[in-house]
Amino acid sequence: MQPTLHLSSSPHVFHGDSTAKIMWTVVAALLPAAGWGVFAFGPRAGWVIALAVGASMACEAAAQKLRGRPITVTDGSACLTGLLLALNLPASSPWWLVVLGAVIAIGLGKHVFGGLGQNPFNPALVARVALLVSFPVQMTTWATGGGGLLGDAVTAATPLGLAKTAAAAGTPVGQVVADSDVWHLALGFQGGCIGEVSALALLAGAAWLLWSKAITWDIPLAFVATTLAVCSVPWSVSPDQFLSPVLHLVTGGLVLGAFFMATDMVTSPLTARGRWIFGAGCGLLTAVIRLWGGYPEGVSFAILLMNACVPLIDRFTRPRKFGVVRAATAAKGGAA
Repeated sequence: MQPTLHLSSSPHVFHGDSTAKIMWTVVAALLPAAGWGVFAFGPRAGWVIALAVGASMACEAAAQKLRGRPITVTDGSACLTGLLLALNLPASSPWWLVVLGAVIAIGLGKHVFGGLGQNPFNPALVARVALLVSFPVQMTTWATGGGGLLGDAVTAATPLGLAKTAAAAGTPVGQVVADSDVWHLALGFQGGCIGEVSALALLAGAAWLLWSKAITWDIPLAFVATTLAVCSVPWSVSPDQFLSPVLHLVTGGLVLGAFFMATDMVTSPLTARGRWIFGAGCGLLTAVIRLWGGYPEGVSFAILLMNACVPLIDRFTRPRKFGVVRAATAAKGGAA
């Protein structure tokens, strides 16, 4: 028998990870934050998570069926999108808001661009921002409990929202969010979205992702460091009007966004320098929106805006080919 010649495109590197393995690893890493959300906000939070995951997987199957593609809901990508969507929603979200978010995430955020691996924007964040600008009342009705650890379901502002309101009214920020509350807030005793309230639970999951090499550390480090560095400047000048950098870390969606959404392989740069630029850009935009924007939180907007810049970042940070010199350098060498 004649030997068969196998042709394939580069890079010719085998990696043991698969799409399914990576997706389910990230899902597992989010379970501590999701578990705390259910523990803190009660069964209502669990219901929102289950509905978002189920609706996302159903939309994925329907979209693939309509496009004549194989149904691949078992690869974990739709489950991860639904879980991230749920963790970015208030526990008080009505059922129709959750389902609509799943349709937007899977349909507009993913399949309209061609499906898995071809979406330029993080699908869960596309849905969150679309819901936020369309239904601001439902998306900013923060429950501080729902039969869970934090008590009865009531409407309460997030620490970032309280700080924004206090700054606008000329009230010292320390009267509404004190620096002494850092550990209390880091544990998850605060209002907010289901999955963003416990920075410690998120960091535990992030540590697992870094250890398993499911994500790299450059984007999260650049993201968080830039946010804290920019936020520290106005705070050092006027601590009565601005939150301290540490409070910016443990409140809002900074940890969730930096470790679990900005690191999305499809929507983040491919080059090493590009990932640093991307993370720093996310941090800068987050800080600017938090400090001077109309919304108290800017993580979602920052990541989506930087997602749009990824093709440009990859283009200008593309490594030089081995043995290739720039035209100016070559001309100078020839003249010499």
